[in-house]
This record gives sequence, structure tokens and C-alpha cells, in this order.
Amino acid sequence: MNTIDISVIISTYNSPDWLEKVLWSFNVQTFKNFEVVIADDGSSEATKSRIGAITEQVNYPIQHVWHEDNGFQKTIILNKAITASKGSYLVFTDGDCIARNDFLQVHVDRREDGYFLSGGYFKLPMNISLEISKEDIESQDCFNINWLKNLGLKSSFKNNKITATGIKEKLLNALTPTTATWNGHNSSGYKSDIVEANGFDERMQYGGEDRELGERLFNMGIKAKQIRYSAICLHLDHARGYVKPEMIEKNLAIRKTTKQNKLTKTPYGIEKLATR
Repeated sequence: MNTIDISVIISTYNSPDWLEKVLWSFNVQTFKNFEVVIADDGSSEATKSRIGAITEQVNYPIQHVWHEDNGFQKTIILNKAITASKGSYLVFTDGDCIARNDFLQVHVDRREDGYFLSGGYFKLPMNISLEISKEDIESQDCFNINWLKNLGLKSSFKNNKITATGIKEKLLNALTPTTATWNGHNSSGYKSDIVEANGFDERMQYGGEDRELGERLFNMGIKAKQIRYSAICLHLDHARGYVKPEMIEKNLAIRKTTKQNKLTKTPYGIEKLATR
């Protein structure tokens, strides 16, 4: 049996309908040598049973890494998923991001020692998010700009994320004013680098918790490559009931310390190096 090359780590929490669409999108990837590790931050039985059913139908292995619901603990479950992963290269995305069929091939083709890859997503409104079916994912119609416009998508420069190819795609990656950061919905790196940085800081809650890992990778001398217009995923709409100002403030304070002290490793990560 072939050694697994890529582990795709997908974070989720009580969104089985969206997660199912995402899992179907990985069933039509042109790159095949991968596993999916679902980092489940305490979803109910509905998500577990949905994962069990789809595991029987897809052509790739799935690991479901779960812990009990104890508030927002995404960083903790992500570290558990990193530990469980079998691939030497890790691609991170979210359970509300449908991947285009070349998504993994782009990450594989652009990976390079000394770098991590930084992608984005294309936001969809709720009506289109609900409309997308398994068949639309299998046919890739949901990535067709005319199909999306027929459902009411408005014209925008951002539509280039779906339509750009060739020289235009390369130019937009080079010229985008968006800094290449570690984005939890679409980033990848070598497992050895991520483990060296000790994974995610488990003190962090919602808001920039993934970017802080990227900031430590930068401090290690790892650089970032922009693949915003190359590795394409559709972000399904959802409510955001978990954002609290104190979470953001706490995270900003941790990130400030990481930058000022040029930290390369968190003491609150995969290995617990500090007394809590």
C-alpha cells in the first residue's frame, strides 16, 4: 500500500450539511494520494453519523478526531488532528469550504522546502450555499461563473478568484495587496515545520488563531507563497454566533508577544512546555 502523501485537516463544528458537501468535493480531486482528518470541536451525534455514512461512499480514507464540546477549542482539536495525521505534508481547510477539483494538486505542485502556502476563499451568499448539490460538485458546475450568476451572484472583481487562469492567475497572485498569511481555511505546510513550531497555541480562541501559527513559522525563517487565485474553494455562508470582543483582544495580545519576542514555538501547543 502507498504511503499517504497529504493529510487534509478539516475543522468542523455542528455543520453536517456543509461538511458533507466539503467531503464530496474531496472525492473528485485530481490528486488522489491523501487522507482527510476531520478536526471536530465537539459536534453532536448528527455529525458523527453523517461522517460514518459518507466514509463508506468516498474513495479516500477519513479519520474523525473528536473531543467533547467545551466551548471554542478549535486549536486543541487541530493539534490532535496534526498528531493523528499520516501525511508528511498538511493541507488545512474548514468544513464550510468546497474545494475545486484541482485544489490539492495546486497545493502539491506549489509546495517547497522552506515555505508554506497561503490561499483564500470565495464567499457565497446563503441562497447559493443551500442550492449546491452533490451533483453540482461532481460536475464542478458550482465553480462555473455563469452557473453562479444564474443563481444571482453579482459581478465583482473578486470573481477573478474563480475565473483567472494562466498568466492572469500568476499576475493576480503576485499583485494582490493581501499579505500571504496562514489562513485556516486554505493553507498548507510540511508537517515537520508545523510540529517544530509546536502546532497551534491552545490558549487562543476565535479570531486570528491560525495566523499566529504562521507568524511563528515566519520567525523560524519559513516564507509564504501566495496561491489566492490558484487553490480555489467556495465558502458556504453561516451565522457567526461565537465571536466575542474579549476573545479577539486575548488573541491579539498573544500575537503581539509572538511578534515582539520572535517566538518560534508556543509552550501551549502539541507538547505542553509550560505550566498552565
